[in-house]
Amino acid sequence: MLSSVKRTPRLALHVAAVLLTVTSASEAAADDGAGPFGVTAVAAANSPNARVGALFDGAQHHCTASVVRSPHRDLIVTAAHCLDGSDRDLVFVPGYRDGEAPYGKWKVTKRYLPEGWAEGQDEDSDVAFAEVDGHVQDVVGGNRFVTGTATGATAVTVTGYPSNREAPISCTNRPTAHSRTQQRIECPGYIGGTSGSPWVNGDGQVVGVLGGHEQGGATPDVSYSVVLGAEAAALYRDAVR
Repeated sequence: MLSSVKRTPRLALHVAAVLLTVTSASEAAADDGAGPFGVTAVAAANSPNARVGALFDGAQHHCTASVVRSPHRDLIVTAAHCLDGSDRDLVFVPGYRDGEAPYGKWKVTKRYLPEGWAEGQDEDSDVAFAEVDGHVQDVVGGNRFVTGTATGATAVTVTGYPSNREAPISCTNRPTAHSRTQQRIECPGYIGGTSGSPWVNGDGQVVGVLGGHEQGGATPDVSYSVVLGAEAAALYRDAVR
């Protein structure tokens, strides 16, 4: 999703959509585990969610990022459009909730944008990495970044920070293919600020990042991610060198 500044019309129309505990949903299929699916709620303050944080550009959080495993233990993943176009210092706050930073504030020191995004803002390249100043992975842990998984092979949980809320939201559902290079998921309430939210499967693997088509989606109920393939794998290798 675009930042709140860029997506003001959508935010104004759908602000009520994120005041969520239970929304329209379908029960999970037996092979996907316990349901219900397609329900968005405030994310629990637990260890796995501590790896997800708000990305601040000045005083306001405008996107979401999450810690992924790396040899130097300082790497986060987000959408490319969250890192591009800002000359200000960015700060990652894992586990941010109600104005508190329980795991510290981590300054972004280096950004890794894929060639497809850097040269033409290709929506199929809307994923990026950033280094932070310090070993954030030692503090909150990190999920594995995995490419080449089949879209919809398993359900995923999407956790992110709407720009008008001070706590993260979370929803679990099974992604479907939008195209050969884009995947989509039906989860209500993912407005501006949720760009960069990780799509985490049951094995703790990041298999998607909210962004891509329409920079994440033109409506709050359907979100997108690049299908993580060769370009994302090469970018990760570059970031962890």
